[in-house]
Amino acid sequence: MNCRPIVFFAAVLVLAASAAAQQASFVKIRGYQLVLDGKPYYFFGTNYWYGPLLGLEKDKKRGIQRLRKELDFLKRNGVTNLRLMAGAEGSGPLNGVPRVGPPLQPEQGKFDADVLNGLDLVLAEMEKRQMKAVIFFSNNWEWSGGFQQYLIWNNVISDKWLTAKPTWDELRDLTSKFYTCMPCKTAYAKQVEFVITRTNRITGRRYVDDPTIMAWEHANEPRPMRPAANDAYRKWMADTAALIKRLDPNHLVTTGHEGRVGTESLELFEQVHADPNIDYLTIHIWPKNWGWFENGRMAEGFDAAMDKTVDYIEEHVAAAKRLNKPLVIEEFGLPRDGQSFDIRSKTLLRDRYFAKVFSYIRSQPAVAGANFWAFAGSARPVKGRLFWKHGDQYSGDPPMEEQGLYSVFDSDGLTWKVIRGHRKDR
Repeated sequence: MNCRPIVFFAAVLVLAASAAAQQASFVKIRGYQLVLDGKPYYFFGTNYWYGPLLGLEKDKKRGIQRLRKELDFLKRNGVTNLRLMAGAEGSGPLNGVPRVGPPLQPEQGKFDADVLNGLDLVLAEMEKRQMKAVIFFSNNWEWSGGFQQYLIWNNVISDKWLTAKPTWDELRDLTSKFYTCMPCKTAYAKQVEFVITRTNRITGRRYVDDPTIMAWEHANEPRPMRPAANDAYRKWMADTAALIKRLDPNHLVTTGHEGRVGTESLELFEQVHADPNIDYLTIHIWPKNWGWFENGRMAEGFDAAMDKTVDYIEEHVAAAKRLNKPLVIEEFGLPRDGQSFDIRSKTLLRDRYFAKVFSYIRSQPAVAGANFWAFAGSARPVKGRLFWKHGDQYSGDPPMEEQGLYSVFDSDGLTWKVIRGHRKDR
């Protein structure tokens, strides 16, 4: 396919020779701590899954210039760890939801190498700012193709699900089939290998040799979905971790997991993360999505949701200590006050929530960092339109969610004050 309109090559030697690059080193683990340059590594981070897509924008102001400004903004505010998406599978709707893209794997087994130019760019720019990246390979959910797309490609599930929206039980039945679909898992593994063996076209450095990358992740929120899939799920998680380590022994490997809620079993969560090829534990926390307060009554249920959050973190800290591995709270979010999507609405409850989660970094030694969901930067929701459509700017909320639901914009001054304050205290 034709190379996308990005000016990559002029800065190749400049970036490769940067002082930051010369001094960078890989993040390692030591017991239940992440370690960088022999010292404990704690971080404040965010989810910036669409970062690699910005460099693919035809409009440089919407793409490359936006990316650079937003990375500068994050660095100034103490955010130095970004969770990124490696690439999407397939295109068009899935479950009736438009997919992000362009896809890395437009058809099964066929890859558009130019799409990784965007990941090259964000990694090169992060290197200049001494930031670290966590990169997930696929998705349990529909907005980037993920497991359902592999199942459709291999005729395990009907292509009617491209446009039809499944119920929750139907979705569980559908997605759980991924773990017993051998051609699906083989196609996924080929995508993993395609990404890991990449050489960055800007820096000239192989991904496996790039210390800007902190860790590779199996997927975004990989769930067994049904208890009947638990054994196949456990095996796939172990096999995939071994594959990643074989391809790249330099970087950490983790799962992208939600924790007990994702497996419906703390025991299974621990079993998965006990694997020697999995270096640290991850959890996600979603009070609204998980029904920890009544929809539309967030203020009334906030204290109870906060208590549940504390309990959830503590039970997974205990699991991390039992396994003697670090824990990262890599997704957490809360709507704006009144569950408003209006960027002008207040964020007082969210800011209190963020402060509580961030307080665990370093104060609880096993908690190595936290990545809030999600940074929307300079993007703004389109007035009068709740859901993302092709042509809209990417923000933190993926296409199946209301734009502005969980996004943290660069204009959310009080939220950034909370983040800077906790960063300074630690």
